[in-house]
Amino acid sequence: MRILLVEDDRESRAGVAEFLRDLGHQVVECADGRTALSTFIQGDFPLVLSDIKMPEMSGLQLLRALTDLPAGREAAVVLYTGYGDLDMVIEALRAGAYDYLLKPINIEELAILVERIAEHQALRQENKVLTTCFAQEVKAVTEETRQEISRLRKMVAQFVGLGEIGIFSQSMNLIVRQAKKYHTDRSIPVLIQGETGTGKEVIAKIIHYNQMVSTTPFVDINCAAVTPSLAESELFGYEPGTFTGGLVKGQKGKLDLAQGGTLFLDEIGELPLAIQGKLLRVIQEKEYYRVGGLKKIKTDVRIICATNVDLAKKVAEGSFRKDLYYRLKVGHLVLPPLCQRREDILPLAGMFLRRFSRQKGKRFNRISDAAAKIMLHYLWPGNVRELRNAMEWAVFMHDAEELHPDHLGSLTEAEPVTRVSVMNGLPPILDPVQFTLPVGAFPLEDHYNAVLVAALKMHKGNKTETAKYLGLTRRALYSRLARLNVPFLEKE
Repeated sequence: MRILLVEDDRESRAGVAEFLRDLGHQVVECADGRTALSTFIQGDFPLVLSDIKMPEMSGLQLLRALTDLPAGREAAVVLYTGYGDLDMVIEALRAGAYDYLLKPINIEELAILVERIAEHQALRQENKVLTTCFAQEVKAVTEETRQEISRLRKMVAQFVGLGEIGIFSQSMNLIVRQAKKYHTDRSIPVLIQGETGTGKEVIAKIIHYNQMVSTTPFVDINCAAVTPSLAESELFGYEPGTFTGGLVKGQKGKLDLAQGGTLFLDEIGELPLAIQGKLLRVIQEKEYYRVGGLKKIKTDVRIICATNVDLAKKVAEGSFRKDLYYRLKVGHLVLPPLCQRREDILPLAGMFLRRFSRQKGKRFNRISDAAAKIMLHYLWPGNVRELRNAMEWAVFMHDAEELHPDHLGSLTEAEPVTRVSVMNGLPPILDPVQFTLPVGAFPLEDHYNAVLVAALKMHKGNKTETAKYLGLTRRALYSRLARLNVPFLEKE
């Protein structure tokens, strides 16, 4: 161990230094405090031995100067003095001195003290190294754990159907943000409306899982796939002896399985009218009875429903409860069909194309302009599900780096009614209420005439059938066609 020995008495200093060197230590001698401070700054000294009474800078002043240095706070400073300076020794200990020795120095006490300090400094250095190594190990393990958690989250995401989700259009971004907001309050029921294949179940899972922090159950039931006679027991369960041929112990329902989590009721419009009132009670009172049961069961379940039909119309027809409809609409999301968010088509197609290529070991990584044009001209009546299936079929049947029109047989062979012109960015004629007008001028007369011509072609020149198809009188149709001068033969 390197020792800095500070003593103004040359003979006394030399005797102590020789003894310490005999013990195997490296000793640097200084005759005053200022020289000792300068020497300490330039070297590495785990132990400083200093007399208290010295000219110019005392041992106590040296101690205070050393404690102001980062290295000095780690060094052990031992002061020695005579019997009359005990008050000064106490002050030194309070200032941070490791220990003290009385003059004349007892060689045996010095040896024991130096050995104890050497052991203490060795343990301190070992602890410092271990702390540094531990911090590095913790950082490495933490990074490894973070990567493992990320990998597991991706696996869980794939398992629950929340793998790579393609959200590209502004309308879908708004819907996903709203879905994540609904995740924060489980008491709010959510109704998701949209055509088949638009991704209603995916949105329901986003509401439930959000950023994969939820480990609570997600239980789904397709109301259209359950017969009306079994729908109630499927949803609420039944008590023993309720049915002939039923389980002896009875059976729990989907509400029991979803306890603490989410119950997703797909095709809610198909739920029998008699059960709708009981579902409303579950939402409002958070309780229900099993079929054949008398015991009230409390429940803590988030309710998410989805439908591809117009529930408002079913309410008007009397086939869906008005009170349940408005209770479900507290949280309401409407997913637009793919043909109304055409900016999603190519990004989604590219995502599906690359995903299936990885899975099947194919080379597809981009879409040609010609193939892109076909996909943009197609109406996608099956929405995102149809687009996904089209890419899976193309990858299964073909292999190339670029997707071409001949890889899209099912689309190029489609009936004209499933294709649409996107000339000048005009939207397809779909819903007379929900449609998007192009930016800029819209030549209504030209399109009106184009529809007449297309309808006349569809009916092979039969004006009577064309008039019926367009909801016009024969006279109104003849008047229009006379101005168009279209050479179609009359076919009654």
